[in-house]
Amino acid sequence: MLSCFGNFATYLMQKHTDGTTTWSFDVGYVNVAASGIYGYAIAVPMAFYFLLQYLGSNASLIRFWCMWGYSLSIFMPTAFLLLIPVEFLRWIIILITGTASSCFVALNLRSYIEGGNDLMIIVIAAFLLQMALSIFIKVRFFP
Repeated sequence: MLSCFGNFATYLMQKHTDGTTTWSFDVGYVNVAASGIYGYAIAVPMAFYFLLQYLGSNASLIRFWCMWGYSLSIFMPTAFLLLIPVEFLRWIIILITGTASSCFVALNLRSYIEGGNDLMIIVIAAFLLQMALSIFIKVRFFP
């Protein structure tokens, strides 16, 4: 979906700014979208799982994969909304989406953190990684 909507968004932006040049489909979006999203959805939860296991938590890898997968589902309707050819509005949409996704992960991850403020850096890291992913999606697929 990201590659499809990303290509369509670049087409709309090009038609909006300069209708005289020809546009071509960028097939590289498919590879970047698949490897980036699937890599993120597998590697990041696994890293947090192993970190929390090392710290003595009772975390479940399957639950982490499900949690991160659910957190990425909000990007599907967002990809459709990012077709709007207004750059300022696109940034507002992706920042709201990133914040919602990040809060979902951070609040669910907090239940695995025992001991209060010392390990809150893990929750903050998860929040920042989700925000980084949302900014990556905006910059890479919806320039």
